[in-house]
Amino acid sequence: MASQDWFDKDFYKVLGVSKDVSDAELKKTYRKLARTYHPDSNAGDAAAEAKFKEISEAYSVLSDKEQRAEYDQLRAMGSGARFQPGASGGGFEDVFSRFSTGGGGQQADFDDLFAMFGQQGGGRFGSGRFGQPSGGFRGFGGPQRGADVTARTTLDFTTAVKGDTITLQGEDGRPIKVKIPAGVSDGQKIKLRGRGRPSPDGGEAGDIVLTVGVRPHPVFTREGLNLRIHVPVTFTEAALGATIEVPTLGGDVVKLRVAPGTPSGRVLRVKGRGVQTAKGTGDLLAEVQVAVPTHLDGPAREALERFHELEPKENPRADLMAKARE
Repeated sequence: MASQDWFDKDFYKVLGVSKDVSDAELKKTYRKLARTYHPDSNAGDAAAEAKFKEISEAYSVLSDKEQRAEYDQLRAMGSGARFQPGASGGGFEDVFSRFSTGGGGQQADFDDLFAMFGQQGGGRFGSGRFGQPSGGFRGFGGPQRGADVTARTTLDFTTAVKGDTITLQGEDGRPIKVKIPAGVSDGQKIKLRGRGRPSPDGGEAGDIVLTVGVRPHPVFTREGLNLRIHVPVTFTEAALGATIEVPTLGGDVVKLRVAPGTPSGRVLRVKGRGVQTAKGTGDLLAEVQVAVPTHLDGPAREALERFHELEPKENPRADLMAKARE
């Protein structure tokens, strides 16, 4: 699902922090809220699950310095024209600030727009403002190509993996649909040919060059077409073997077999549950992490001490020591 527009969300309010909150205090607050609303602690509680997603989204933006600066800037801009949600219902933090001239199509205002977003191809057309004679057929060399417009959009992790369609509102009020391909990566550019600044003398229009940013996911990371997730297992599950449940990006659950004696760091692969694109499909990589209990009651401690007396007297660091001396 695509994220809601940053203009409509106060991430500071969601986390209950001030706008000048430090990184350390932001992390401390998020961890406290995450423990309170985590689905594992609120099984079947839809409201808690929704709250957890909300605070995770807020933290993913505010914990990233670049995204936080972009968010603060966009919120400060107020009511500039921006990308609108597409027909599929997705919302995006996408802004073509002042893309619309405010009615009437006054073309002279284009200079203000492209001063904000930048333009490729050497600044203004010809010797004057938009619509004045240039070095095209009025001078020499044929019609001049319109300048490119650069813009940026930030997508949530799931939308970037699965793809979506958004709608950009142009200067003339007409919608420009932008298809976000499945598997788009952070920093990738999407070119909309002929949708940039018009030529001043009848030539080809420029392009819109859209740079895509992708927010991190609280659970999954990408490695090419593969998705990686860290899966905690108990000591007994790792030692004796077990069948565990692992979430996928789509929300459903897959079952994986943990073999007896599985160490931390072992990767269990789920075929075909990674990023699906026209070029191929990746896998889900579940990396096992053995969770050590932090609290043991009396009987559990006694049982573990008896096990310690009976376990093989092998030094798990012997190979490490030998290699270090090489």
